[in-house]
Amino acid sequence: MLLKNGSRGEEVKQLQTLLGLSADGIFGNGTEAKVKEWQAANGLTADGIVGPGTWGKMFGNATPAPAPVAAPVTIPPSAFKLDALKGHVPDAVIAQIPDTAAKFNITNPLRLAHFLAQCGHESGGFKSVSENLNYSVSGLLRVFPKYFPGNLAESYAKNPAKIASRVYGSRMGNGDEATGEGYKYRGRGYIQLTGKSNYTNFAKFIGEDTVANPDLVATKYPLASAAFFFDSNKLWSICDKGADEAAVTAVTKRVNGGTIGLADRIKHFNEYYNLLK
Repeated sequence: MLLKNGSRGEEVKQLQTLLGLSADGIFGNGTEAKVKEWQAANGLTADGIVGPGTWGKMFGNATPAPAPVAAPVTIPPSAFKLDALKGHVPDAVIAQIPDTAAKFNITNPLRLAHFLAQCGHESGGFKSVSENLNYSVSGLLRVFPKYFPGNLAESYAKNPAKIASRVYGSRMGNGDEATGEGYKYRGRGYIQLTGKSNYTNFAKFIGEDTVANPDLVATKYPLASAAFFFDSNKLWSICDKGADEAAVTAVTKRVNGGTIGLADRIKHFNEYYNLLK
C-alpha cells in the first residue's frame, strides 16, 4: 500500500480521520502536511508518503478497509439514453441494443458502456462482423506457428477456408480439417463467436438455428452474440466493479486474453459512459 499526494479512496479517508482532518478521500497538500507532522512526531522519515511502515505504526498493521461496492443500478433498456450515442455508435448497432440488453442482463449504463467499448474495439469500430483469415505465409507463422510447421504455411497462405479448417479443426466442437467446420464456424459477430459448440449454445439461447445458418451471427446477431459471450463468461460482474481504468483493464483481459488495444478501449468506454450516464 502506498498513499501520497494525489491518492484518492477509502484508505485516504481512514488516514484523514486519524489525523483529525475532514475525510474527503482526497490526499492533497493539507493531508500531506499532516502526515509529515505525524511522521516527525513518531520518529519516522517525514516524507509525507504513507507506505506500509507509516500505515502499520498508525493503525497497528491493520489491513485497510475495502472500499464499499455500491449495488449497480438497474434500469429497463427503454430507459437508456440511446439517442446520446448517435454519431458515436452506428445506428444499426443502436437499434439492436434494447432487445440485446433485455435478453443478456445489460441492466445499467455502466454495463452497456463497458460492453460497447469492447465490441467497438474488437470489430474495428463496429465494421467487422466476420473473422479475417486471409493470412500470408509470414502472418500464419506469426499468429498460428504451431499449426504450420516446416513449409506447410506456403500451401495454406491466402486461403481463408483452408486456414480456418486447419486451425479450428478438431476443437471447439468442430470436426476435423477435412469437414471444413473450422471455416464454417469461424469467428463472427462483434466479439467473434467461434466454434460449432459455441454456435450450438447460442442457437439454443436465441431460438434460431445458427448451426445450420452460421452467417446469421454476422448478419442478424452481431451484437447479441457478443452479449452472449459476455453473459456466458460472467463479465457483467467485472463491469460492475466501476468506471475506472482498472475495471476496463479487467474486462479487457477477459475478452482479449491480454491488454491489446487497452488505450482505445479505455477511450471509448469513457466516451460512451459519459454519454449514457
